[in-house]
Amino acid sequence: LNNDRIFVDTSSGTVTVTLPGSPNVGDNVRVADVAGNFATNNLTINRNGNNIMGSASDLTSSTNNEGFMLVYSGATYGWILQEL
Repeated sequence: LNNDRIFVDTSSGTVTVTLPGSPNVGDNVRVADVAGNFATNNLTINRNGNNIMGSASDLTSSTNNEGFMLVYSGATYGWILQEL
């Protein structure tokens, strides 16, 4: 949902976070590697039918302690990486 802050713990295995299927322009979602394990057990951001940075592919995060925000820009480019 818009303005979600999701603390992800991949200590026990990979995790998938699914983005909203019908976002509005300007909606944003933030995720953070709370346990510092994304390199061992990746986080997958499921695009849920919308592009991520102009690509029809899910996003995989594999850097420990990574945190970022995605902002929805519209149908063409979809979710855009806003912060690292």
